[in-house]
Amino acid sequence: MKKIKVAIVGVGNCASSLIQGVKYYESEGPNSTIGLMHPKIGPYSASDIEVVAAFDVDARKVGKDVCEAIFSQPNCCVNIVNDCPPTGVIVQMGAVLDGISLHMKDYSGSESFVLSDKKEPDRKEIVNIFRQSKAEIMLNYLPVGSEVATAFYIECALEARMGVINNIPVFVASNKVWASRFKEAGLPVLGDDIKSQLGATIVHRVLSHLLSNRGVKIDNTYQLNVGGNTDFLNMLNRDRLKSKKISKTEAVQAVITDKLPDERIHVGPSDYVPWLKDNKICFMRIDGRIFGNVPVNLELRLSVEDSPNSAGVVIDAIRCCKLAMEKGISGVLEGPSAYFMKKPPTQFSDEEAFNLTEAFISANG
Repeated sequence: MKKIKVAIVGVGNCASSLIQGVKYYESEGPNSTIGLMHPKIGPYSASDIEVVAAFDVDARKVGKDVCEAIFSQPNCCVNIVNDCPPTGVIVQMGAVLDGISLHMKDYSGSESFVLSDKKEPDRKEIVNIFRQSKAEIMLNYLPVGSEVATAFYIECALEARMGVINNIPVFVASNKVWASRFKEAGLPVLGDDIKSQLGATIVHRVLSHLLSNRGVKIDNTYQLNVGGNTDFLNMLNRDRLKSKKISKTEAVQAVITDKLPDERIHVGPSDYVPWLKDNKICFMRIDGRIFGNVPVNLELRLSVEDSPNSAGVVIDAIRCCKLAMEKGISGVLEGPSAYFMKKPPTQFSDEEAFNLTEAFISANG
């Protein structure tokens, strides 16, 4: 089976979990169903993915084989595999732009950021690397708030004629200008802001939808998330958090029958606790009223390993993007974006998004 060739921008915890996961499913064999929403999508198994190019700006990763870089600090995700043989793919110096937050330099030890002294590449150099690697799909794993850097890499991907999966809450697929450019270029795009396989937002959506369907009048709700990876550290800069809060809040509001006023809903990352590392803790509460205007309250605590949770969805998004490229489908993949992403161009209920994605896979696989 021909491999799906991907290029990764940002070799952090999420990229590490994805690459380790591919190795895990290679060892388990193509019929493994453990932890997969779709063991196969079309002819492609979870192990049919190959990283052929990677970019980062941290000195501890740049210049290393990608299978060594994924275990370098400040990465702290759980080890899915104990051995990741060298791939021959070297992590290249990327463009910095707004990809790092200045407050990151104030932390020491494993949480610190160490900027590489390698020369930053220009757009032409990155496009050449994409082309020489024969990458088909670009995965955007830049830190939250990387507006300028995301636009830079999206331009590179379009010029190199690659599909794009935008895993972060910088709006690409849900931006009409970007969406039309992918359509005109004959290339697919999925986005924006990857959902977790079983994370805080999807659980919040399901519970909110359940309460609404059962006639409960929802009055207030919050979702408070804390974690100890560099994603949470980066988001201590509240200016970089704006798009993330929009993405997560809209994902929940979309399934509530009567949309809540802004002051009655709070959904978003809340604090950084270093010793939690890649473990994310969610505290959730929903206040409502049932029959006879009688109050009801639901509270929940959810603990998940953040990065494998992301990889469990990205593995499907990659394979759907590949099917689209094989079939000549361009522009935003509406069904898969709605099912895999928090901020798709069009919000559907989870059941509708699931059915649209299954129909896409059935029609094109």
